[in-house]
Amino acid sequence: MITTVIFDMDGVLVNSEPLHHEVSLVQFGQLNIEVTNEIFATFTGNSNKMIYQKIKDRFHLDHEIEDLIAAKNRLFIEAFDKKEDLHLMSGVKDLIVDLYNNGMQLVVASSSEMEIINKVFERFDLDKYFKYKVSGNDFPESKPNPAIFLKAAELAQTPIENCIVIEDSTNGIKAAKAAGIYCIAYKSEGVDNQDQSLADTVIYDYRELNYQIIKSIN
Repeated sequence: MITTVIFDMDGVLVNSEPLHHEVSLVQFGQLNIEVTNEIFATFTGNSNKMIYQKIKDRFHLDHEIEDLIAAKNRLFIEAFDKKEDLHLMSGVKDLIVDLYNNGMQLVVASSSEMEIINKVFERFDLDKYFKYKVSGNDFPESKPNPAIFLKAAELAQTPIENCIVIEDSTNGIKAAKAAGIYCIAYKSEGVDNQDQSLADTVIYDYRELNYQIIKSIN
């Protein structure tokens, strides 16, 4: 029986992926580099440490990775605070409340820094529902490495066979499967640059899920 649900954040809980792309383009312009949409799509699910290591290597930048990340986060937080139309994914709050009210343990495992996770959770009042928050920035390797999901299961003190992961990115789905955890892919409208074929199932609307359905997943 499933007792713990591990959520990704960007693109799963909140429609923040376009904002990440927007501020990244601003930063790439400041760095005078051109990162195509095809290249950017491969970053989805990666931690900023991994993303900026790839960028630094590809474009032969002299900047320190920590400085690049700090600059990107400053841009993101400034844009996040001003963006009024940023919202939770349709139906996800109802699912979260349903799972929480029925005693399901909820964990977020996001490649974002904890500072960003906390900003999102504060804005949308999510802390009361989630027992643990795990940042991919705390691991040597990010998704598709399974470490973040294994840590989430460990914190929840739940065997992996009693967990599920809800993800949207190719890298996140690969990480969940590498961890041996059942993975539900959430495919939001307009997102077609992520390969979700490795997921155990794909949903297009959170109304397809509820406590009873998730609890009974084998």
